[in-house]
Amino acid sequence: MDSKQYIALEEKYGAHNYHPLDVVIERGEGVWVYDVDGNKYLDCLSAYSALNQGHVHPRILNALVEQAKKVTLTSRAFRNEQLPFFYKELSELTGYEMSIPMNSGAEAVETAIKLVRKWAYQVKKVPYHQAEIIVAEGNFHGRTISIISFSTEEYYKKEFGPFTPGFITVPYGDAQAIADAITPNTAAIMLEPIQGEGGVLIPPSGYLQEVEKLCKENNILFVADEIQTGLGRTGKLFAAHHDNVRPDIVIIGKALSGGFYPVSAVLADEPIMGLFQPGEHGSTFGGNPLGAAVARAALSVLVEEDLIKKAETLGNYFVEKLKEIPSKHVKEVRGKGLLIGVELNPEAGGARRFCEVLKENGILAKETHDNVIRFAPPLVITQETIDWALPIIRETLLMN
Repeated sequence: MDSKQYIALEEKYGAHNYHPLDVVIERGEGVWVYDVDGNKYLDCLSAYSALNQGHVHPRILNALVEQAKKVTLTSRAFRNEQLPFFYKELSELTGYEMSIPMNSGAEAVETAIKLVRKWAYQVKKVPYHQAEIIVAEGNFHGRTISIISFSTEEYYKKEFGPFTPGFITVPYGDAQAIADAITPNTAAIMLEPIQGEGGVLIPPSGYLQEVEKLCKENNILFVADEIQTGLGRTGKLFAAHHDNVRPDIVIIGKALSGGFYPVSAVLADEPIMGLFQPGEHGSTFGGNPLGAAVARAALSVLVEEDLIKKAETLGNYFVEKLKEIPSKHVKEVRGKGLLIGVELNPEAGGARRFCEVLKENGILAKETHDNVIRFAPPLVITQETIDWALPIIRETLLMN
């Protein structure tokens, strides 16, 4: 079968809830993927930053295979030998005392919301069912009903109501707006340190520090959604570390499994995470031995191959080279580490057409918010590979 036949099959039998580029990938290795027609591409999306360690990393693959031979699922009705080490290694790496494993990023966000609300009623003594969480315009935290309830993207929510109450929305990057929105019932402020899906939007310097200060002054929890930005993507373990901020709760996922398996987690210290009691929250697959083994290997690769430092160094290089391209279409190039957005002027005709041309020339990138091309290759990329890609990107951005 060729690509057209695969696409026709998918279009006939699959829900049309995505608008992918028409490339049918059959295998990947490192930063490269290959389609069913034999074409080779540089992956500059990394499955929305889930592939920080690259495609099919051999060490993570080995962990997956070896654990799959032993036991894959026990449910949390019993204990398994992998989970205790996963907890320990995650705490040692991140500095948070405890964690709770889930599967998808959206599940982890929902978990954090439940944890925040319990803290509000048990610790802060907010009246029951009155807790409020302040969020930012342009956020993207997932697709569940509760999460889209506080999205400001009308397309994500217009036909899916009624919605979950308890969320207050303020402009992103505006600490004063947060201060003005705080009430006695405010339990938390939940933010993405960089809004990836929002267009790789980086808040003003000092913003996160102001948010942290407001939280401490008002007995509010600071929740950072680092599902896309965390685990090295921006050149720090967490993007919040660029501002020397330590949120009370951190949500991670995507690269936590190196792209092999859905693994997410919520991190916090014991006074917060210890509030969960048996039976209050859980997941059949969350914390399963296969996922724990994969995540342990993924974290080990991240550290031992120094991928966080590579993201910082190569990200700075990539951004500077992109800024040198004299394209009339480019409004701004912005990024931290290897999370980079090229925002196009409105008259450029949208980012999709540029992504289509890049695909034809061997680079897979994806538009976000219509006018932004996101470049986020696996952190295992080399400068040599970036130098290979730059002339193609340059030529594409210079087209009419």
